Amino acid sequence: MSANPEINLSRPTPDYADEKVQHDDFKKSPDGSTNLSPAHTQSSSDDIVYHYLDFDTPIPRPSYLSAPYELRTTPPEEPDLKKYESPFKWSKSRKQAITWLSCLATTVTAYAAGSYTAGDAQMEQEWGVSRVAITVGVTIFTTGFAIAPMILAPFSEINGRRPMFVVTGILYVIFQICCAVTRSYGGMLISRFLKGCASSTFSTMVGGVISDIYHAEDRNTAMALFSGAALFGTGLGPLVSSFIAYYTTWRWIFYLQVITCGTVQILVILFFKESRGSVLLSKKAKCLNKYYDKLEAAGFTGVDMPSDTISGKTSVQRIRWKVKSDEERASLLQMIKISLVRPFHLLFTEPVVFFFSLWVAFSWAILYLTFGVPSHNFNLYQNGSVFAAISIASIISTIISILGEKWTKRRFPHLGDSPEGRLYFACAQSILLPIGLFWLAWTSGSNVHWIVPTLAIGCATMGIFSIYLAVFNYLADTYHRYASSALAAQSFCRNMLGGAFPLFVPQMFRAMTFQGAGSLLGGIGAVLTLVPFALLIWGPKIRARSKFASEIMDK
Repeated sequence: MSANPEINLSRPTPDYADEKVQHDDFKKSPDGSTNLSPAHTQSSSDDIVYHYLDFDTPIPRPSYLSAPYELRTTPPEEPDLKKYESPFKWSKSRKQAITWLSCLATTVTAYAAGSYTAGDAQMEQEWGVSRVAITVGVTIFTTGFAIAPMILAPFSEINGRRPMFVVTGILYVIFQICCAVTRSYGGMLISRFLKGCASSTFSTMVGGVISDIYHAEDRNTAMALFSGAALFGTGLGPLVSSFIAYYTTWRWIFYLQVITCGTVQILVILFFKESRGSVLLSKKAKCLNKYYDKLEAAGFTGVDMPSDTISGKTSVQRIRWKVKSDEERASLLQMIKISLVRPFHLLFTEPVVFFFSLWVAFSWAILYLTFGVPSHNFNLYQNGSVFAAISIASIISTIISILGEKWTKRRFPHLGDSPEGRLYFACAQSILLPIGLFWLAWTSGSNVHWIVPTLAIGCATMGIFSIYLAVFNYLADTYHRYASSALAAQSFCRNMLGGAFPLFVPQMFRAMTFQGAGSLLGGIGAVLTLVPFALLIWGPKIRARSKFASEIMDK
């Protein structure tokens, strides 16, 4: 046998950044019996019998509770299992608190991407490098943002969301400090790359947190808030940082982020609770097993297990719990290999993943090109004020999405029966992206009031929002257990193209004129707007021919 077996990308290996726990997998033992049946044959009455644990598994009572005699010693206190309950069963207020805290973390992460560009002129002067060289700081940040999640995803599978958020959040603040105090251009690039790697978890894994606690039919509002937070922070960064750089120095751009990100990180450490179901289930099993060990050490042996054949009959057994997902999990190295390879396999073999990735990558690149597009004789803080259009448009889009989804559920309840039901609003609203681009291209002259092109940026942002939300929802609904790999593919394309655009956009606009370059981008956006319309018509057929999506449809 080969020491390095080839990875089978099409077999139902658990997707290690997947957002759902497949609870049904825990309900039966390998022999087909229920989860209260032994996981192996009992050889004697004193043997420990292992059972598979699920969130819905009834926990048998310790046998001493039904003893007909008075206890001579005090048994250990029963554990509190409430904290290990399924995240789907959390209270509405608890789910909302986790969602808002996660979206707040997403906002400060998105803030970091564009805030850097406000200090480019000062850094250029201090280090004696070109404007393009300074702009590489945006590209290197998004590169780390694109690559890191593929490596970090398996650690989230093993250890859960909370440890990842705590560790990477602390590193994020540390690298913010490095950006603020660095004395060299090279030090800035290294710090920006590491900062992008650390901050990526607060964007890519937040979608996973939402899927941990909400079923698909209840997920739209939370996903709309997440999408709005990402766009709001992207516009807020250059807006605030332009004022800081205008009145102080570029270093205070990063000092402010140290303060805000540090505050948010303290909130995460104090209030964010683990949301990944498989991790909570494993902790529940360990907690129960430790309790049984204490019982036996105190002289209380066994629990009252219900009989498989006689209703109401119980027998005393020594038991321990185990979780099937722990047994099925591959090695860490194998998990990282799958996490790195499968997204690209889906990208180049699945038409839905390819065209959706192209669509959302282009829209994200349009968002980032505003960081490098030539300004129209504005000073620093006037130029930054234009980015308020992105933040305001993201708020409006979020409200429209939440209210529109509720209206659609009441008026057309059947639309939620298929992934294509997620695309109707996207078909209508995504047209705003090319409209905004053409509008911006032909109203950006000095003879037109500045509010007109600013409104065009807001219009395009509303289109970008709808694309971002539709891609997340459609890929998650279509690929289920492979959803995180499909989403990782689009995230990689989105961040790589978004980071590359600011490097060549100024040259393109100078060579082609503002009208020519803007019209070219508007034309590309108009063509890509056909993607959701094509899926509305042929989506079911495309999914039926897909090796990955059809496997899900058959189950």
